[in-house]
Amino acid sequence: MASKKPKTPNPVIAENKKSAFNYFFEERFEAGMVLVGSEVKSLRNGKCQLDEAYGRVKGETLWLINCNIAEYPQATVWNHDAKRPRQLLIHRREMAKFIGKAKEKGLTLIPLRMYFTERGVAKCEMALCKGLKLHDKRDKL
Repeated sequence: MASKKPKTPNPVIAENKKSAFNYFFEERFEAGMVLVGSEVKSLRNGKCQLDEAYGRVKGETLWLINCNIAEYPQATVWNHDAKRPRQLLIHRREMAKFIGKAKEKGLTLIPLRMYFTERGVAKCEMALCKGLKLHDKRDKL
């Protein structure tokens, strides 16, 4: 009889380490992403940067802007644009809640980390954040 494999934590593709220093997180949520095949292959190689990325609400959809997923070298002609906007997928009731809060003055949607689930689905952990002032950053240090 074969033994079960121990569950390993979700492999993190990319993490935004500066966000904890620059922002105060009010709420966190998990969102799926609409990706093309070459983007998924590039993510599996760990070629992603979240440093300058942010979330934007356009109409009734949520978009991940300025996230750099490097081109996959073997895709040649069918490759993707590295910094194209990617649609984020969340439930409608969550979307209604975050659209109202995202439009408040001083709140920003920031991606914290990107990872694969056990099923192999790419997810992005987003946070509704408020920017920290210089004196708040000094307190952290």
